Amino acid sequence: MKAASIPGRLVRSSQVCSSANVFRAFPRQRLGLQASARHSSTISDPPVAAPQIDFAQMSRNNSKNLHARVVPASPSYFTGLPQFMDSLLKLQALLRKNETLPVVKPGQAPRVSWQTLESYRSSLGEHVRTSKYQKVIQILHRLNHIHPTLKTPEVIEAIEAHRRTIDPFANIARPITIDRFGRALGVGRRKSSTARAWLVEGNGEILVNGKTLVEAFSRVHDRESAIWALKATERIDKYNVWALVEGGGTTGQAEALTLGVTKALLAHEPLLKPALRRAGCVTRDPRKVERKKTGHVKARKMPAWVKR
Repeated sequence: MKAASIPGRLVRSSQVCSSANVFRAFPRQRLGLQASARHSSTISDPPVAAPQIDFAQMSRNNSKNLHARVVPASPSYFTGLPQFMDSLLKLQALLRKNETLPVVKPGQAPRVSWQTLESYRSSLGEHVRTSKYQKVIQILHRLNHIHPTLKTPEVIEAIEAHRRTIDPFANIARPITIDRFGRALGVGRRKSSTARAWLVEGNGEILVNGKTLVEAFSRVHDRESAIWALKATERIDKYNVWALVEGGGTTGQAEALTLGVTKALLAHEPLLKPALRRAGCVTRDPRKVERKKTGHVKARKMPAWVKR
């Protein structure tokens, strides 16, 4: 049998379709090759990036390599007083930790002499203000009032670190003695004046810098101040006084002589101390002239205000 004849129009259309399928297959194959090639190159090629950093090994070798900049040793570095702030924060934390412990009654706490401000500054190497140092002293006072049997080693260590190496309470003033001539020497000071008085039993003669009392002090008030200790105890006619005074004015010298004569008189008669204390002769007057301030006419006087 002869094959059925196929129209020419269908033959041409089938040829076109088959050729289109062939052409359409080639791009798919090329795309598949490119994708497989790209995928295989990523897996097989060696890594290009640097190896992973072992920070633990670096810290063991040199810890400074971890910081790009110098790190301060203390968080208080930027306060201006790092040593002081560290010390203050440590004391505050110690007080918060032990503030619930029982305390002793006022006056029964152990006597402690704290460091002076200059000594505290030199130990820290920083210029600490007086107000800031007072905060430290207040905390130390509070820690010192904790009952001695309940103080922790940390509290004791903090107190000992701020204690003075020399205990001033252990220093006892040397008593004034009477020499073989029966003289007792007393030294007194007032403002910038200093007086040394030798007291010996006699008939009431008084010499100040080789002069009589009237020649040395022209004012009656200064004369009475110089021998006030003898006058208050009614001993003017029982002792002779030979004194040397220097520095300051006549008022300061007379009041310095009062304290010097009082000390010498107590060496002869210690039982007169209550009477001399009531007369105001035993305690030294610590007052001094207040300094003049800048912008003031005197120590406290301000210039007159002018509107225009």
